[in-house]
Amino acid sequence: MTFFNLIKAEDFMLPCLNKQLFGIDCLGCGIQRATILVFKGDFLMAFKMYPAIYTLFLLTLFLIFNLFIKFKYDYTIKMVLIFLNVGIVVISYFIKIIH
Repeated sequence: MTFFNLIKAEDFMLPCLNKQLFGIDCLGCGIQRATILVFKGDFLMAFKMYPAIYTLFLLTLFLIFNLFIKFKYDYTIKMVLIFLNVGIVVISYFIKIIH
């Protein structure tokens, strides 16, 4: 058994202060667990945990790529991805609250 088998990423996750103080989820609840699930290869469960996980990865990759290579419609693409992510996060949050 190696050292890395003893350490779990779940042991280092930050708690949600909103959930601890008020007892309800925040808009970001689930993103850490979903990210860990993506790196473990459980893609469907990651989507169920936090539906915006893949569009957030896409936005992050685009922003990093855009640091090095500039092109004509980069601002428009950034805005579309940001609004798409905000929409997915808000809609999935309301669906989670309702159920």
